[in-house]
Amino acid sequence: MDAVGVEPVTEAGPGTPVEVLPSDWAEQVRSLAAERDAVILAHNYQVPEIQDIAHHTGDSLGLSRIAAEVDASTIVFCGVHFMAETAKILSYDKTVLIPDERAGCSLAETITADELRAWKAEHPGAVVVSYVNTTAAVKAETDICCTSSNAVEVVESIPADTEVLFCPDQFLGAHVQRLTGRTNMHIWMGECHVHAGINGVELKARVEAEPDAELFIHPECGCATSALYLATTGVVPAERTKILSTSGMVTAARETSAAKVLVATETGMIHQLEQANPTTVFEPVNRAAVCKYMKMITPSKLLRSLRDGTDEVTVPLDVAERARRSVERMVAIGTPSPVAE
Repeated sequence: MDAVGVEPVTEAGPGTPVEVLPSDWAEQVRSLAAERDAVILAHNYQVPEIQDIAHHTGDSLGLSRIAAEVDASTIVFCGVHFMAETAKILSYDKTVLIPDERAGCSLAETITADELRAWKAEHPGAVVVSYVNTTAAVKAETDICCTSSNAVEVVESIPADTEVLFCPDQFLGAHVQRLTGRTNMHIWMGECHVHAGINGVELKARVEAEPDAELFIHPECGCATSALYLATTGVVPAERTKILSTSGMVTAARETSAAKVLVATETGMIHQLEQANPTTVFEPVNRAAVCKYMKMITPSKLLRSLRDGTDEVTVPLDVAERARRSVERMVAIGTPSPVAE
């Protein structure tokens, strides 16, 4: 039995632990958060219990904006480590906790600060745009960060005759390049292992099996390129295919009248979509698209984090100061359209 009274008992799918929670778990969390003067932020890919107890649930951009403005002295970030680092960068005077510091990101690990510096040396004068799914050290070498919500707007804000180095996600980069028509944009060949596993062949098969379903597709997915191609060739009806950030998916879920929506992103997103629209059936394109790192944040670990102040996230001051400029530029790019099309 865990020290906080929560015992993992089984598995509900790859990397998704199910815990038997004490009847007063929610009350304990809220009470400890109040005592610690803490705000709980949760990403859309977290387990449902974490999403439901958080003060704010959303995507990387929305949570970054909240972290920059929140009054609480402590931020408990239920997500992966680079997100908690970003919160620390934006609110350096606050205590930032992540319930499990081992919750990493396969995409963030595809580029290091040294690799980015070498790439920049090959393209002097280029503007570096880094997806927010990067370490603080990489952000410190970046001119402006972006999320899937505002990546197009960020690239469009750069003078057309200036080279752009876009990292680390190759699928998001390809999506942005297609929409902007930018020919002087270089793309780092990194990928999220979960999203890369959602491919066009799989998507095409699901569409053929569900001819009336709408499609919500995150632009990081390996299938995004295929989806756009299939839509333009008529294989996938363009009017039913939407390339969306996770926040855009929530907005689209509220507005859709479809009986069923196929969702191409991490399966934790389904919970928010069902909350937004309980009358539509939302099904993942790939039920195995589960991020083991996101699922490392469990209810018992959240309770322990609030009780014991673990695990604290730190960023060297010089790195944070340089990284903050790139993140603040991202946040300053107006309120993005939820639809990434």
